[in-house]
Amino acid sequence: MTMHGGDVYSAAEALKIPVRNVIDFSASVNPLGPSKKVKAAMRSALKELGRYPDSQCRRLVKKIARGYGIGEKNIVCGNGSNELIHLAMAVTRPRRVLVTAPAFAEYERAARLAGAEIVKLPLAESDGFRVSTEAFSEAMRGCDAAFLCNPGNPAGTLIPRADVLAIADAANTADCLLIIDEAFMDFCRDESVMRDAAAGEPDIRPGMIVLRSLTKYHALAGLRIGFGLFPPEIKAAIDAIKDPWSVNALAEVAAATALPDKAFAKETAAWLSAEKKYMGKGLAALGFAIYPSEANFFLVKHDLAQGLREHLYRRGILLRDCSNFDGLDGTFLRIAVRSRRENARLLREMKWWFGRISGEDA
Repeated sequence: MTMHGGDVYSAAEALKIPVRNVIDFSASVNPLGPSKKVKAAMRSALKELGRYPDSQCRRLVKKIARGYGIGEKNIVCGNGSNELIHLAMAVTRPRRVLVTAPAFAEYERAARLAGAEIVKLPLAESDGFRVSTEAFSEAMRGCDAAFLCNPGNPAGTLIPRADVLAIADAANTADCLLIIDEAFMDFCRDESVMRDAAAGEPDIRPGMIVLRSLTKYHALAGLRIGFGLFPPEIKAAIDAIKDPWSVNALAEVAAATALPDKAFAKETAAWLSAEKKYMGKGLAALGFAIYPSEANFFLVKHDLAQGLREHLYRRGILLRDCSNFDGLDGTFLRIAVRSRRENARLLREMKWWFGRISGEDA
């Protein structure tokens, strides 16, 4: 089974504590939770639960098209962007797929399930695990598909829009399907290529898929909702095999309400700006190496990372062990940015543990 963040249930079971008492820094989800508008819309939608969901997600598709300034007909909504990753691989059946190392594990998993050979492009720690446009473009040669995460996961590095478009041009030349995962784009300055992908002839730029997640920024992880912009032939193939009701009615209502919520976006921007500075300063003071991140999480490194993680786990605090990311080891952790109360608790616990360890070594 692939290890991901966010498994508060296993932790609660092992520690014999309620799930609500687990503080989860392993999953990078907005700690503000769903907005008040979303909660109100979901309560109102409860009376509709006796009907099947709209298999075409018409309401949500219209909101996506309006919000991103794109056409409706090439949008596919799914049970989180993860479903769309697997569907893209299932219908295209690529022979060779390029992924970076490190990268989100589901890219490789979906490609292998579709029978593909994996080609890996190692990212240099010395360069903050940034993607080189030239190296990525060169590595795509001979591949049928490539996954590009922007901003990256687990490092949070952001690729400028111009560089992503240069990679897209190289993918087109190499006849390689480029799948751009923008799951964390809402948390950083907007370098999205969604509108660029929609500006092709006649409908969409060929050989390019752009995916977005609504679960992280809008805190809808428990509902599972995402969408993607697909070339017409790939969308048609997905429509032919996709579970027609993979997006439930409450998820569609929540997402359609969340997208245009400007008050929530303003609140999120204020929270993230303040808490990233607070967390970055606190982690640096404790001796962590911190890699530059434009997202709502930090990739950090410390020789004592595993001992610290295990101590925090026993205290009901989860960090993301990055040792199962290809190219990383047990000295790396990914830490989400959460509320001030939770962030302060984490830093206090860390300071206490490091102090204890230092005392034992003295």
